[in-house]
Amino acid sequence: MNKKSTGLIVPDEIIMNKIFLIRGQKVMLDRDLAELYQVETKRLKEQVKRNVNRFPDDFMFEMTKDELENWRSQFATSKSDQMGLRYHPYCFTEHGVLMLSSVLNSEKAIEVNIKIMRIFTRFRKMLLENTDIRLAIEKLERKTENNTKNIEVVFRYMDELLEEKISPIKKKEKPRKSIGYKVPKKIK
Repeated sequence: MNKKSTGLIVPDEIIMNKIFLIRGQKVMLDRDLAELYQVETKRLKEQVKRNVNRFPDDFMFEMTKDELENWRSQFATSKSDQMGLRYHPYCFTEHGVLMLSSVLNSEKAIEVNIKIMRIFTRFRKMLLENTDIRLAIEKLERKTENNTKNIEVVFRYMDELLEEKISPIKKKEKPRKSIGYKVPKKIK
């Protein structure tokens, strides 16, 4: 890189662990982003509020009370601790995180943002790859189900044939007349 790095490199695993699924979207919380950007959460929120027109609902939203309780329960923390939260956190989607880099114009923010975008891209790629695998597995399951049904039909027919073969013996029916050419009996 031509540009000077601003500090330690954040491992991918740390960023991945800060991505949550809320309202069916992969999001990052304001407090986690502030930590990664090495700014106070309060300052990050101030910048967002100053530029609120850059953050439509599909870029950023505030957690509801229920979502916050559900999120807290994931970490099994007590309510008295409240994880240092006085206000409901902002949740930033991938586009919202991208927009944050234009609002927070620091080298660290840009550097971390690039890394976050690469991780979101990797998630999307893994999802597409897994979709192909999942579709192949579903196709195999359908074939297996059809084969199972066909095998059941074969066994049912075999059972019916066995019952037909055994049932005449049980009923002691008259033996059938033989079929074929009959030779006349000689008269003496």
